[in-house]
Amino acid sequence: MRVGLTTTIPVEVVLAAGAEPVDLNNIFITDPEPDRLVARAEHDGYPRTACAWIKGIYAAALKHDIRTIIAVTQGDCAQTHAMIETLSETGVRIIPFAYPYDRDEELLRAQIQRLCDHFDTSWPEAERVREQLRPLRAKVAEIDRLTWESGLVNGWENHYYEVCCSDFNGDPEQFEAEVDKFLATARARSPREATVRLGIAGVPTIYSDLYDFIERLDAGVVLNEIQRQFTMADCLNCDLLEQYRRYTYPYQLAGRIEDLQRQIKLRQIDGLIHYTQAFCFRQIQDLLLKRHLDLPVLSLEGEAPAPLDARTRLRVEAFVETLVARKEH
Repeated sequence: MRVGLTTTIPVEVVLAAGAEPVDLNNIFITDPEPDRLVARAEHDGYPRTACAWIKGIYAAALKHDIRTIIAVTQGDCAQTHAMIETLSETGVRIIPFAYPYDRDEELLRAQIQRLCDHFDTSWPEAERVREQLRPLRAKVAEIDRLTWESGLVNGWENHYYEVCCSDFNGDPEQFEAEVDKFLATARARSPREATVRLGIAGVPTIYSDLYDFIERLDAGVVLNEIQRQFTMADCLNCDLLEQYRRYTYPYQLAGRIEDLQRQIKLRQIDGLIHYTQAFCFRQIQDLLLKRHLDLPVLSLEGEAPAPLDARTRLRVEAFVETLVARKEH
């Protein structure tokens, strides 16, 4: 059984049940024509001002005939609620999952147990899968280290392998073989030292060429905030409950800010790009990031799957030039 995910959830439960997890965000954005998926949702009645990720997830689920979806109804996009209602109308089975805002241990335990019950599996089986996945997660964490410490991995490659940890491309063994091959390739490279070291905070960008454009400016992305969280690299030795309590994305912004402050210092980041999606409540959080992070922050907003527009390219270029000037003085 293929099980769609609207965002990262305790994927160990799905795998313990013998099902194939499918991150709907990933199959949307890697579709040959993601803009056509957005158009399909709008044709079905979704408003233009709805989030493009939500429209893409909706259309991707229908295109790939995903009949069961785990939808995160607390701790992610507020528009998910309406989207799953429209999918439910088509006969899709919806399984809700809620991250407690305050990281409450018992509430989170109850949600994971409920997920186990839905899939007729057990907590010990999910823990067994978590332990099996630990070496793979550690290997992706090594890809991350080779990005910021050794300069052997670029920002897009870092993004790709980290973001795949939401569902391991549906097959952890095959994905691990891909990771092993990439690590061998990366370790054989000569290191690249970028003039400016950037971090990208916020949800994965919908722009198709942001990383390539940054590289052409002789800058390098050495941190992908949310994607790194998908790897669970900060909790490789934790049990299942603690692993998802330490995962920062679904909870208060304060936890994300603390994580960013640590990573900015560790990775010697010169400037941060904070990406937000058009029509998303997380745009409001931008003011708090800028208030609490002691480095230059460029706010970028994207709407539809497409290359960078001319205005955004100009803003990124000007931001990098400003950072270069700061370093020279």
